[in-house]
Amino acid sequence: MSNEDRLFTFLMVDDDPDDRMLFREACEEVRLRNPVEFLENGEQLVDYLNRVGPYAKLDGQPLPGIILLDLNMPLKDGREALEEIKASAALRHIPIIVLTTSKDENDILSSYGLGASSYIVKPVSLDRLMRVVNSIGEYWVQIVEVPNGTPQAEID
Repeated sequence: MSNEDRLFTFLMVDDDPDDRMLFREACEEVRLRNPVEFLENGEQLVDYLNRVGPYAKLDGQPLPGIILLDLNMPLKDGREALEEIKASAALRHIPIIVLTTSKDENDILSSYGLGASSYIVKPVSLDRLMRVVNSIGEYWVQIVEVPNGTPQAEID
């Protein structure tokens, strides 16, 4: 796979604007070349992935290659969104990294039980976040293969 083929989109879903800004800054600092998009809650995420509502205009566009998902958000939290995505044959192939402040063992177990690919507790400093982003980039962009993001037909 060429480097250009690996420029899939990272989609971060987090209701905290400061966390979104820090993540964007960390991506720039470590020179992550992949585009990064942001949503604010699980309801937006599910609509975005299903290309409905305000996201209908994205129909036919590639899905994100990786989703970074906070757990505690309004409207539809990360747990509900994770469960819904992993229940969909058209979406379950997308790797989801839970990126949250919770260190609760129940959250960790339930996230993996619902199909999360990884669980990362949000670092509190930009320096540590840069290390996390760099590690995510190295692993998910340079080492493993991810699906190409082409929308799949619903098989459920």
